[in-house]
Amino acid sequence: MHDVRYGIIGCGMMGQEHLRNIALIPGATVAAIFEPDPAMRAAAAALAPGAQMVASLAAVLAHPSVNCLLIASPNFRHLEQLEEIAATRPLPVLVEKPLFTDPADGPRLAAFRAACPAPVWVAMEYRYMPPVAHLLREAAAATGGIRMLTIREHRFPFLEKVGNWNRFNRNTGGTLVEKCCHFFDLMRLILRSDPVRVMASAGRDVNHLDESYGGETPDILDNAYVIVDFASGARAMLELCMFAEGARYQEEISAVGPDGKIECLVPGPGRFWPAHLGEAPVPQVIVSPRHPKGPRVLEVPVDPAILAAGDHNGSTFYQHQGFAAVVRGQAQPEVTLQDGWWAVAMGMAAQHSAATGQAVDMAAFRP
Repeated sequence: MHDVRYGIIGCGMMGQEHLRNIALIPGATVAAIFEPDPAMRAAAAALAPGAQMVASLAAVLAHPSVNCLLIASPNFRHLEQLEEIAATRPLPVLVEKPLFTDPADGPRLAAFRAACPAPVWVAMEYRYMPPVAHLLREAAAATGGIRMLTIREHRFPFLEKVGNWNRFNRNTGGTLVEKCCHFFDLMRLILRSDPVRVMASAGRDVNHLDESYGGETPDILDNAYVIVDFASGARAMLELCMFAEGARYQEEISAVGPDGKIECLVPGPGRFWPAHLGEAPVPQVIVSPRHPKGPRVLEVPVDPAILAAGDHNGSTFYQHQGFAAVVRGQAQPEVTLQDGWWAVAMGMAAQHSAATGQAVDMAAFRP
């Protein structure tokens, strides 16, 4: 088993979660880190003391030990950094979502897909949350074929990022891209079909209204309903609320078909759970057949060491396990550039629908 030696581009909050999880992967190390913010660079150095801190992406690519890359920079940098990697030293890449933030950049991504010879894995962590993975395995049998899918996320507001870049649509692609591309990816994966129409209603009602940065008030949405029609005839709905951190579970997914219903309940980050309430909730999967009636509840606990390494219910660890197999030549990326494109395009369609009040035909978002 040869070593997996990462070069890291961007090591803020999410990059540091990646560092903690890489440390748990046998045979994986971090060789080089590019992080321009001094405070984030110091935190990264403490988590990966063996890594060399370098001053640019070019320096990461020039590091002789690096044999794979992780991009965890701000959203609006992802595509340009992928292009630089492809032009300079194509290596296996794990790139954080979203792949791009501007609808006009779809053709650039298509050109990158056609030209890049190295494997690229898009970091859709939510696929790898253990209760979600369990639902994915059991959904077809439990439902007899999904006709309705609902994803609810009731969570805390956006956290502070370096320079508050995540407060503005122009940097993030908008909340329904930045945050919700995870859920649009899950919709396609669970339903095994592509979307044909997107309808959304959304608002900016509670969060960040009293904030100002350089004289600008944040313009990111904090709640939404999104309905998606799929080519298979199934339909899905997303319910997002980013001022509901008092909820017991952060994500709730339910899939229903002619034979029954399956749902999973995923708690939010353990570090946010109120200590006076005791132990944090354990993830659950619930199967509710129509005949005979009677829900069956299964707890899906996560290894405490893996759970403590991040805020995504252990999923970042399992994602890196899969990516390490790609670097070693044992597997292909499970989340492709096409998957990443669809997730962003669905989010952009939802943003457009929410702004205009009109349903959006997904054909309009093809590059």
